[in-house]
Amino acid sequence: MFRLIAIAIFLYAAGFFVFVANLPVPMMHPRPAQGIVALTGGDERLAAAVNLLETHQAQRLLISGVHPATTKEELKRLSHGGRRFDCCADLGYAAENTRGNAEEAATWARAHRFRSLIVVTARYHMPRSLTEFQAAMPGVALEPYPVEPQDIDLNGWWHDTRALRVLQSEYAKYLASTVMNAVDRKNPALDRKIGGGKAHTASR
Repeated sequence: MFRLIAIAIFLYAAGFFVFVANLPVPMMHPRPAQGIVALTGGDERLAAAVNLLETHQAQRLLISGVHPATTKEELKRLSHGGRRFDCCADLGYAAENTRGNAEEAATWARAHRFRSLIVVTARYHMPRSLTEFQAAMPGVALEPYPVEPQDIDLNGWWHDTRALRVLQSEYAKYLASTVMNAVDRKNPALDRKIGGGKAHTASR
């Protein structure tokens, strides 16, 4: 039993180091796509996604997981949005977690008949986000656009207790997400039935 526990700890630790070493790095210009999806959770994510919209990297933007009390005018002011924000940004209020973001984005993409999306979220959050998005919309091409979080030093995580805590938590969630989606694929009866819901987005 002790040997099994030791092996499990070793595999978990090794997997964690691989996870951190392979986190995507921020890029200057993603490949253009039909839509952009920004996952809420940091001002830098919103600002990056709006900048992509305003520079014509995609046709429309979905901001997923918006607080019910937040208005489009507030987000425009916060993100320094311009004319394209007024016409081409949609707010999604239904998502409460990353899986919800993926479901909300899948419904939105289907409504607009988009086959390619730029996904905007924090570096550490991107692996799990892509896992959920790929499960929710397997026929859609996803272009990751990772954003560097302002309040966490990911490059020096080994001497930053907060960064280590965030990365450990995200790695555990990533493993759980991977297992859950694998189970969903093997058991159609447990499928989330993405296509059955209505879009809970607002463009005004």
